[in-house]
Amino acid sequence: MDKSAQQFEPAQILGGLYGDGIIGLKGAFDRDWVQRMREDIDTLFDEAWQRPGGALNRGPNRFYVEVHPERIRGFADLATHPWVVAVCSAVLGPDYRIVEAGFDVPGPGAANQPWHRDFATPEATSIGRRLNSLAFNMTTVDVTEDMGPLEIAPGTQWDDLSGRCDPSGMFPDKSLYPRYEALAQRKLPVMGDISARSALTIHRGTANRSTLSRPVFVLGVDAPDAGNAARHDLQVTRAYWETLPPQAREHMTCRVVDALEPIVQLHTIEGLKMGV
Repeated sequence: MDKSAQQFEPAQILGGLYGDGIIGLKGAFDRDWVQRMREDIDTLFDEAWQRPGGALNRGPNRFYVEVHPERIRGFADLATHPWVVAVCSAVLGPDYRIVEAGFDVPGPGAANQPWHRDFATPEATSIGRRLNSLAFNMTTVDVTEDMGPLEIAPGTQWDDLSGRCDPSGMFPDKSLYPRYEALAQRKLPVMGDISARSALTIHRGTANRSTLSRPVFVLGVDAPDAGNAARHDLQVTRAYWETLPPQAREHMTCRVVDALEPIVQLHTIEGLKMGV
């Protein structure tokens, strides 16, 4: 582990992610840094609209876009941030893999999502009782109650949904909603904060009743056995690859190409296309 990452206590990291299923770091970056990320996201979102399949529908006026890391200024800063390194190392092991870079945009009028996981529970978790993937989120706005904040049901990454969910293993029966609503916590991060969560912890985006979009950057990271890289197409140019610090290069599962190619987004989630 990077020496600067040693300031973060593994027991606290593991306790949070194996307990509630979500942890956070306040003020990881300054607001100017986040503003540059927002500018890049706005540009990439506009570009995504210009090509078929560029922005995936995740519900009414809610979209997801996978991106090339080099199109995000500060990607290397995020991938090598001491807290990110410490969390990945503690939970996923020293050979963790960065497999996804993208962003969600819940726009004005986005509806409540159904309660869900981002994918079905793998045997590493259901049998081995081990978390083998993480999703890091970084807001590009100061989130307020009316902007459709993330709502999460702590501890539900361990729930066995066998026989109580749809065939995808992601969407629990509505009979379980009262449990999630009783547990629910709304997250209101501000610019500069980072969170890390298990994508198995039951959660939903809530209705955006404001006039503002709420873009959030997503970094997906796996343990070596998770296999989520197959859902994505992370790629970097050779020129950019050579500029990345070793701490980033050593942990990226990606294609190194002469020229960037359009990303064919494979992680569609049919059950999110309708709001609740």
